[in-house]
Amino acid sequence: MVIKRQGEVDHLLKQGYLTELFSEKGKQSYMKNKQEPPKPPSPKMTVNVINAGEEINGVTYTTANKVSKVTITHGKWVRHVLEEESITFDDADVDGVLTPHNDALVISLLVHDTNVKRVLIDPGSSMNIILLRVLHEMQAEDKLVPKVHTLSGFDNSSVVTKGEVILTTFAEGVVKDTKFHVVEMEIAYNMILGRPWIHEMNVVPSTLHQVIKFPSPWGICQIRGDQ
Repeated sequence: MVIKRQGEVDHLLKQGYLTELFSEKGKQSYMKNKQEPPKPPSPKMTVNVINAGEEINGVTYTTANKVSKVTITHGKWVRHVLEEESITFDDADVDGVLTPHNDALVISLLVHDTNVKRVLIDPGSSMNIILLRVLHEMQAEDKLVPKVHTLSGFDNSSVVTKGEVILTTFAEGVVKDTKFHVVEMEIAYNMILGRPWIHEMNVVPSTLHQVIKFPSPWGICQIRGDQ
């Protein structure tokens, strides 16, 4: 019975009730936990990719202009316990996306101090990958740790990495130090975020809806694809 009542009290607190019973210190802590997520640092530069034509690696991308948009659904925190929320996709998530399509899921993301465009979200990749060219543009070559790996593609092609680098990714208030393998080659993307980043972030991607969703201390966040 005590456990049941405790659960009922926790539920009421999560709904914003009973706050008048808090001490002054408790009220300050409660209001602090309801604050907006911290703003990421302003990017010093932007890394773009220029592609010839509309077909990249055999995949044709839609040419309609789509505005990238981010939506945050705020959760309520009481004593550092996040109210349970589900990650779901519905018809509203596909609004603005031309269907049917066969597009890859490509986003823009603040990495280190740079706004990086053409970032591929790839659950099929077991590594996070960044191009050496992009690392040069970030002026972050000093972070490169020489370490050789041989990466193989589905077509049995292979590439030897230049090393590893730890860079910070900022995704709507969620900050992660992320290990990337650095390669020197020409591909359609500046960066590939594979399963290590996807799982660490608890990201749920949907190529159909062209969006990723992930939990944060402020609720369920989402970032839309920008191709």
